[in-house]
Amino acid sequence: MDESVERVDGQDRVLGVISRGEAIREGRLHRVALTVCRDEDGRILVHRRSEQVSRFPGLYEVGVGGAAIAGESYEQAAARELAEELGIRALPRLLFTFINRSGLSPHRLGVHEAVVPNAVAPDPDEVAWHGWLTEPELGSALLERHFTPDSHETFRQYLAFRSAHS
Repeated sequence: MDESVERVDGQDRVLGVISRGEAIREGRLHRVALTVCRDEDGRILVHRRSEQVSRFPGLYEVGVGGAAIAGESYEQAAARELAEELGIRALPRLLFTFINRSGLSPHRLGVHEAVVPNAVAPDPDEVAWHGWLTEPELGSALLERHFTPDSHETFRQYLAFRSAHS
């Protein structure tokens, strides 16, 4: 079933509701929430998408996320995706948003951060593998493995945000 999402403008103002499929096909901006998950030691959760998923099967990702359905905030979407994909309840903190033009279509990406337990229970229909990497290890992995198109830009902006706010 195709989800309904809110079409937004460059300033993140809602213009209307459309199907996610239509947003992707027509290149309409819509909201997507992504959470960079860290453990208590500061390592980042990286995962490889299942071969069964429709978008970017088998590629690695820096965060956990998905489209915000109509009426859902970035934070609500991020929390829902964490529960669906990793089987955890957490309150991700919205750090920043930006217009991401890499991926299937342009979208406004809300980047969150959450400290999560090391013992996650990923949905095997969504996640084929996961592991914890330090920031330098993740930087190397981004060069050596096949990541989703937006992982590189997301990680770059995430590091810049953390640097500016530390």
